[in-house]
Amino acid sequence: MAQNQFSLFKQKFFSSFFITQALGALNDNIYKSALLIFIAFRAGDELGLSSDLLNNIAAGLFILPFFIFSATAGQVAEKYEKSALIRKIKLLEITIMSLAVLGFFINNIWFLLGILFLMGFQSSLFGPIKYSILPQHLSDKELLGGNGMVEMGTFLSIIIGTVIGGMLIGFGDTGIQILCVLLLVVSITGYLSSRHIPQTPSAQADLKINWNPISETWKTFHYARTNRVVFLSILGISWFWFYGAVFLTQIPNFTKVSLNGNENVATMILATFSIGIGLGSALCEFLSGRKVELGLVPFGAIGMTWFALDIYFANPYSEFTGDLGALNFLIQEGAIRTLVNCAFVGIFGGFYIVPLYALVQERCEKNHLSRVIAGNNILNAFFMVIAALLAAVCLGNGMTIPQFFMLTAILNAVVALYIFTLIPEFLMRFLIWILINTIYRVKKSGIENIPEEGPCVVVSNHVSYVDALIIGGTVRRPIRFVMYHKIFKIPVLSFIFRTAKAIPIAGHKENPELLNKAMYQISEALDQGEVVCIFPEGKLTSDGEMNDFKSGIERILKETPVPVVPMALQGLWQSLFSRKTVNKLVDRVKRLRTKVRLVVGKPIPADEATKEQLYTIVSKLRNNKP
Repeated sequence: MAQNQFSLFKQKFFSSFFITQALGALNDNIYKSALLIFIAFRAGDELGLSSDLLNNIAAGLFILPFFIFSATAGQVAEKYEKSALIRKIKLLEITIMSLAVLGFFINNIWFLLGILFLMGFQSSLFGPIKYSILPQHLSDKELLGGNGMVEMGTFLSIIIGTVIGGMLIGFGDTGIQILCVLLLVVSITGYLSSRHIPQTPSAQADLKINWNPISETWKTFHYARTNRVVFLSILGISWFWFYGAVFLTQIPNFTKVSLNGNENVATMILATFSIGIGLGSALCEFLSGRKVELGLVPFGAIGMTWFALDIYFANPYSEFTGDLGALNFLIQEGAIRTLVNCAFVGIFGGFYIVPLYALVQERCEKNHLSRVIAGNNILNAFFMVIAALLAAVCLGNGMTIPQFFMLTAILNAVVALYIFTLIPEFLMRFLIWILINTIYRVKKSGIENIPEEGPCVVVSNHVSYVDALIIGGTVRRPIRFVMYHKIFKIPVLSFIFRTAKAIPIAGHKENPELLNKAMYQISEALDQGEVVCIFPEGKLTSDGEMNDFKSGIERILKETPVPVVPMALQGLWQSLFSRKTVNKLVDRVKRLRTKVRLVVGKPIPADEATKEQLYTIVSKLRNNKP
């Protein structure tokens, strides 16, 4: 297993796949950028047609194949071995690029627009493979980092391709000749890289392909809706592409009329935005502790709204003519603020999108993943079309581009709140993520002792009101916590505990009915293969020392014999939410950034686990020094 996301490049699969997909994105954007500039400065006048009309035709031709072919492409990716499919798709790319060279040679704009449709077709074939192949080669712990690297490579390829394509067309006939050579070299190099991608078994070899794209698309969405979290994550991904399309499309004109910048400034703004997305994507693994951290999604949504709003507040006017070059622009008041805003819109966009892709890959059944990704690609294309239509309506009726950015930021907040209301798990994970990354500095050891799958009971000492949050935010697998009912009902924490499906419990003398109900829920959760965590002391420590373990753990193991994983929390007695009494102000301040350590021991078979033995093991783990 890779030590971090960058060490993934040591794997033959990942390095080969990363280069293949990045070069594909690079070629797409070199050609698209070159064609759009070609239309704007040469083809429009020659044909006597509006360059805006031709550019809209070009955008439509590239997106159209995603609606027509994605459903079929998803089935093909599911049915056949993926590495061979990738090689065939890359050979198709070489053929298409050869036709593109011919199109530039004969100087036929309609032929070149047809090539753009073929490129959209090729991209629609590769799309379902791009994300469904990762879970077949990467472990769950590598999935988030792998997605982050793929997103980073994609957006860096987008900006590099956009810059190169535009620059080469600007050099006239010589630039076009260099462009043609580059298109062929990049496509051939991508094919050679694809030959090193290891064989990837078919996910469903007996799948019967439905060639009707309409009925298959409907069937795919119907299946995706059976998993509510996956479906709403797909909607969240598609919203990101709506949001991104707004910025990538409007930034050139925004640069001209609101920043008074020329083409070089527009390129700098686009580069800042795309590099931000790449950086945010790369940072996801570092911020999440190598697990799919849903808490980053609300964090990303907040940043996407905040910094987009500030772009409006920093540049509310739209009355310039684009006279400034890059250096002159940078010395203007507010220029750095705008660049920082664009960078952070991209960074928080990376925080938002990468966990959503990883979540879909992790929670969707593997034999349906390619089709679900294909359905997502269709929805992405639909949302991008909606973004273009909304821009046409708003800007055509007098709204300025900064105002349109503000509207998009507000819509982003509304969409985020809607999704997080439907799936409280996102907000719950965000609150936990904030807690363990601000108030506490959590380190962990022995976390690999928790089984990757199957039922088990986790036992721990009980030090503070937020023990469950520390453990739940650190362990990869979802955990059902059993906790004293009065802690379960604490305001704010109650929302988190309910969303995480914690199980409230009480003593036999206090509430025998609640106790019996809790025991039934524990048994049911273990039967379903879940992880259940209990605090056998039955109450918080009042002096920092452990209390004796009660017999509830033995009753649980008697009814449902599963392995027991002992763990211990260190340092929480000094923290803000323990029962320790602190009078001095300086000591209270120190409690705000407490160093906490979670130490996990090896699993113990159910027939060997007694309350006395577990107490002894947890005590040793509690006193274990780093």
